[in-house]
Amino acid sequence: MDWTEVKITVDAENVDLAGDIAQMTVPWGIYIEDYSHLNEEVEEVAHIDLIDEKLLKKDRTKAVVHVYISPEDNPNEAVAFLRERYAAAGIPNRIKTDPCVQEDWINNWKKYFHPIPVGKKLLIRPDWEKAENPEGRVVVDLEPGIAFGTGTHETTRLCMEFLEETVTPGCSMLDVGCGSGILSVAGLLLGAGRAVGVDIDPLAVKTAAQNAERNHVADRFTGICGSLTEKVEGKFDVVAANIVADVILQLARDIEKFLAPGAVFLVSGIIDEREQDVLDALKGRFDVTARKEEKGWVAACCRLRAK
Repeated sequence: MDWTEVKITVDAENVDLAGDIAQMTVPWGIYIEDYSHLNEEVEEVAHIDLIDEKLLKKDRTKAVVHVYISPEDNPNEAVAFLRERYAAAGIPNRIKTDPCVQEDWINNWKKYFHPIPVGKKLLIRPDWEKAENPEGRVVVDLEPGIAFGTGTHETTRLCMEFLEETVTPGCSMLDVGCGSGILSVAGLLLGAGRAVGVDIDPLAVKTAAQNAERNHVADRFTGICGSLTEKVEGKFDVVAANIVADVILQLARDIEKFLAPGAVFLVSGIIDEREQDVLDALKGRFDVTARKEEKGWVAACCRLRAK
């Protein structure tokens, strides 16, 4: 049977919350069409062929959240859930459903994913598109499949900027909720000696391992399928958690035992209105040494407070 593609059209100003709600219906990544910032992005990276001309003609006031649901996961129930949650959140929306062959939806989002410069050092490049790299950035070749993490989302970019600042030659890294493995691979390419990526989704772990192989760092990457740190052993110099606030709160309870002396704990995926909740969970044990924010998303670099 065909899968169901659910297209949720909302005002662009509501897309972040709409995307978070949509994410509740599936265990993997969704993709979002949001053209409200195209002008600024084109000006910032004019030296890279980032945006197709036809995309520049898109309606900047609207955004579309795409969710793909398998037949056994009851698409009608998922749509009913979305309508209820959007109504409760006060988000005007228009929901449309279409049948979709699985092979089609896996490839649908690729036309929106182009090379993306991140921070001062990195360039995220789709594996199917070999763009020029005039600035000599560290290139992360990526084929995320259906696993979350392409570098297009603010939460991933903010965390990668912190990796540029905190990864040191030969350091060890733990990537909790690794998705496509983009953070692990970036950390290794920036000089980390080894990285462990953990995800509850076995397909994500497989994809992360494939991306490590694609970037010639597979010998330094270990993928673990499990919930948070339940199967993790050892201590790490850099621990990254690009997930959501509620999961960070859970992770923060005992993350200390995985931190080597002087380690950094990078947290991202936090909606600004949940930032204080995360700070409260870290209070007394961690110092926030740096903070980044973009379009309502917050990331922080934390260190254990000296006893």
